[in-house]
Amino acid sequence: MKKWILVAVAVFFTVLTLLLGLGLWGYQQLQQYSRSALVLDMPQELQLEHGTSYHRLGQELQQRGLLQYDWRWKLLGKWQPQLTAIRSGLYEINPGDTPLSLLTKLVAGDEKRFSFTLVEGKTVKEWQQYLQQLPHLRMDPQPFITVLQQQGDTSAKPEGKFFPDTYQYRAGTDVSSLLTQSYQMMQQQLQTIWNGRDQGLPLETPYQLLILASIIEKETGKADERSLISAVFINRLRKGMRLQTDPTVIYGMGDAFDGNITRKDLQQETPFNTYRIQGLPPTPIAAPGKESLLAAAHPADVKYLYFVSRNDGSHVFSETLAEHNRAVDRYQRRRK
Repeated sequence: MKKWILVAVAVFFTVLTLLLGLGLWGYQQLQQYSRSALVLDMPQELQLEHGTSYHRLGQELQQRGLLQYDWRWKLLGKWQPQLTAIRSGLYEINPGDTPLSLLTKLVAGDEKRFSFTLVEGKTVKEWQQYLQQLPHLRMDPQPFITVLQQQGDTSAKPEGKFFPDTYQYRAGTDVSSLLTQSYQMMQQQLQTIWNGRDQGLPLETPYQLLILASIIEKETGKADERSLISAVFINRLRKGMRLQTDPTVIYGMGDAFDGNITRKDLQQETPFNTYRIQGLPPTPIAAPGKESLLAAAHPADVKYLYFVSRNDGSHVFSETLAEHNRAVDRYQRRRK
């Protein structure tokens, strides 16, 4: 009797040892599997439709050749059931991702992020053409006008009213939601800068400051020149002189502009031809950045009335027409 019991105990411990060993081996295999890098050399997008199951995901990953869908994938879901609560969306699988890190991303809903930049000095038309080329973004036929209407602006004149910046989005985002952020940011920046503007400027409204800032933005990209450019235009406005700035002419020409401005173009009657009209054009001619807005609100304390390009991105500033003509002779006429 005792011998039988001893045999039974020996068999029990032998089986137990085998089971523990098998369990340990399985655990080690599972740990290695869950932390091994997926097989890919470059990022891939993964679109999870609503209702995609944990097991269907494993099958798709195998079809892509990223991992083996076997007992380890199934056991991983049973061992950590929280990893099976994956969310729909568009994700990015990156080199170095493991089954565990990928599942953690899918459970958290950490979808792929995209970004775009609305660049200073561009027009709404140029921005819209750019936005239409972006991936996974829902586009309205006239998104800028749509946002204006949603914000209570019935002017149908979106130019300059959206703040240039970088914006992030997820797949399927409606561009209007991002442009709403841009519009509201511009309104906030414009009002703050208008409230802090220098006193005595020949500008009656924040919108006029926005128009002037857009011209400054188009005239120079040099940070140390913006306040000087602003001073020229402010001084000319005070004296009742025409602004005579080429970027406004180009904007008024629209698609007719071929890269050159002729004498005939300067004589053309358009609302934006500041060689023909008094004061500011009726709308901005591009999107000004914050620095141009600040320059419009705080022009340099100088008496300059003219400037001409040196053809290297910088300008020569003059107080008198005689000085200006000499600068034009040196940097423009002789160049031709």
